[in-house]
Amino acid sequence: MKKTAALLLLLFLSISTYAQDFSLYKKETFVTKGDTLKYRILYPKNFDANKKYPVILFLHGRGESGNDNERQLVNGGKLFLNENFRNNNEVITVFPQCSQYSYWANVEIDTVNTKRFFTFVKGGKPTKAMDLLVQFTDQFFKNNYVDPTRIYVGGLSMGGMGTFEILRRKPKTFAAAFAICGGDNVKNTKKYKHVPLWIFHGGLDDVVTPQFSYGVYRELKKLGSEPKFTVYLKANHNSWDSAFAEPELLPWLLSHKK
Repeated sequence: MKKTAALLLLLFLSISTYAQDFSLYKKETFVTKGDTLKYRILYPKNFDANKKYPVILFLHGRGESGNDNERQLVNGGKLFLNENFRNNNEVITVFPQCSQYSYWANVEIDTVNTKRFFTFVKGGKPTKAMDLLVQFTDQFFKNNYVDPTRIYVGGLSMGGMGTFEILRRKPKTFAAAFAICGGDNVKNTKKYKHVPLWIFHGGLDDVVTPQFSYGVYRELKKLGSEPKFTVYLKANHNSWDSAFAEPELLPWLLSHKK
């Protein structure tokens, strides 16, 4: 009984800590033509609607898909709650949530013996989730408190793929971007070759091969771009842990302006 009670207490504390950590992210929804995109938004301390702020759009991975408007904060949510960061940077951070029935990127996925194989599409129509996201950003970025010269995007896994996707669909919107363990059809890269980009991947990734990120990096280099590329040789798919620990990630991102 004592062991059970202790486990229940730990579970309660972990849930309470989770809620407390992410309670600063306000729950919002964007509705258009009967479709809904849920998202969480973190405003800077002492937010003033008469001022202009940079905006970071963060796209989560497949494991955080759903409609609870909570799971998308699991990986990356704490990064922007860091007190030192919030005290020194006035930034609006937006975490939209992709439905479990859709996908951020236009990619064909086949599963063979539990192993997933990705085929990235060249061009093509956006998925329902990406179409909603584009409509949402078209509206949200028009707010007077958004600095149109300092809009950024980043994401991990499916969200890394979605980062490349939204960059080519809105190539004039973003001042800089980062993509963690994602991928794209290299023929799409010319659409976003002018956007400063930092690409991350785990060298041992057995879910999304690092070759996808390297292919994007190599093609951008051929096009005359100078993207940053970091490979964590001993990291598997969760290379976002290492990327989030990079002390220069957010300073680098926010240093760019259109």
